[in-house]
Amino acid sequence: MAASHTHHDFAGDMLIDAARGALQAAGEQWTDMRSDVFEALAAHEKPASAYDIAESVGSRRGKRVAANSVYRILDLFVRTNLARRVESANAYVANSHPGCHHDCIFLICDACGEATHIDDDRLTGALRDAAHQAGFAAVRPVVEIRGRCGACGDAAPGAPAG
Repeated sequence: MAASHTHHDFAGDMLIDAARGALQAAGEQWTDMRSDVFEALAAHEKPASAYDIAESVGSRRGKRVAANSVYRILDLFVRTNLARRVESANAYVANSHPGCHHDCIFLICDACGEATHIDDDRLTGALRDAAHQAGFAAVRPVVEIRGRCGACGDAAPGAPAG
């Protein structure tokens, strides 16, 4: 059984309020653009690229939004724990509990693209300890496991879920 900790997952307006509070607590401003980027990110059910988010924000604002601007905001969100980066997909997901700092493990479905986030502090703690023993500092474990989610079962990668 995974070691865990208690946190509250937020959704909808409560998630946006929690994200705003966490960003402001980190000494950053919650601007209209940052709000739009976070709302667009949170609206995606699967990991979203900066280009996906730029397109969503641009549609909402009625004008083109540069992906570079979105990347800078997403980097800020990752640094302040509002979002997580799915490294292998170069995509992002909103952190549903922005006030809770811990390492994430992503289970990524090769068939449908869903990324499920789980916590296992024993595993990530062991990775941090091993890195520190090897002389690494400021370790941020990135753990991504690729396979098939329960809904896709034994479907071939890229095949539609049945």
